[in-house]
Amino acid sequence: MLDTRHRNDLGKPREAVSATKSSAIMSWADRTAVLVPGLIAASLIAVLADYLRNLPLLSVISPMMLAMLIGMTLNNAAGQPNWAKGGILFSQRRLLRLAIVLLGLQLTLAEVVTLGAMGVIILAAALASTYVFTVHVARFLRVEEKLAKLIAAGTSVCGASAVVAANAVVGGKEEDVTYAVASVTIFGTIAMFLYPFLPELLHLNAREFGLWTGSSVHEIAQVAAASFQQGRVAGEMGTIAKLCRVMMLAPLVLAMDLLSRRDARSGTGQEASEASRRAPAVPWFVLGFIAATCINSIVTIPVDLKSNLMWLTTFLLTVALAAMGMHTDLAKLRRRGFRPALLGALASLFIGVFSLACIKLLD
Repeated sequence: MLDTRHRNDLGKPREAVSATKSSAIMSWADRTAVLVPGLIAASLIAVLADYLRNLPLLSVISPMMLAMLIGMTLNNAAGQPNWAKGGILFSQRRLLRLAIVLLGLQLTLAEVVTLGAMGVIILAAALASTYVFTVHVARFLRVEEKLAKLIAAGTSVCGASAVVAANAVVGGKEEDVTYAVASVTIFGTIAMFLYPFLPELLHLNAREFGLWTGSSVHEIAQVAAASFQQGRVAGEMGTIAKLCRVMMLAPLVLAMDLLSRRDARSGTGQEASEASRRAPAVPWFVLGFIAATCINSIVTIPVDLKSNLMWLTTFLLTVALAAMGMHTDLAKLRRRGFRPALLGALASLFIGVFSLACIKLLD
């Protein structure tokens, strides 16, 4: 009798554990099912953007920008369906951060050595000066602070990738991110077309032109397109300079986080009290970005695998920006007005002139 009762008592916990596991599996399946439709929708837009980029007239536009424009068009024409919301939010947050981590696998510390100490100083000076210039001019133009910081980050480092990475610290709205991405993409594209006509006028040799392009044009693809038009030496220098500039994304995001906490602590009331209690939080994807760069510097990744990872990084960024476009209201963008666009133009002009002056004086 005691044995039977003992076995029954033992059986109950086992049944409870089995029920708990089954419930957890069902919960995971339900959460996944909510994400899948939106993920598929954003992925299809990314595939369409990648296809459209192969068309002659659209080849100069990054697939990320195309995907965002398609997503915005669909959202403002038909609205965002309820069944897609979960996957869209997941794409523009989790997938985006994963893509930033993978971006680190395109960089190595050896590339910094190739660039030289003076080249690194020029890149760092251009980045810091452009960020400070943009934030201060934004106050004069009365551009909203969060949007100004996103434009500053995108112009200073690497375009759309820097905008979305910085937003993890800035906490801007989807419309802020979209406006900033559009700004740096447009002015980066203008620079891509304009720069190849300037080396002779500015008396730049191939190395100097590559360094100038890599230190001031926004997207990696735009740098490659502009710099390689002046030959292999200029193209390789431009690509290395740009990748080293991308490497500065992690320090910039960390600095933005520390400055935002300092500003919060200098305020009053509950916000200042909470800021004083919080330890500086390093976004996990920034640590992942640094770790990926270190791994790529130490371990030799097979060429085919590295090529596939580069494709995956671009695709995930494209999916994320497609989702961001599907979450953007054009009416809210129009209410931002012309001033943020003027800020983006001035920031792009500043980084071009400042980096050119540094190259002439220091390199």
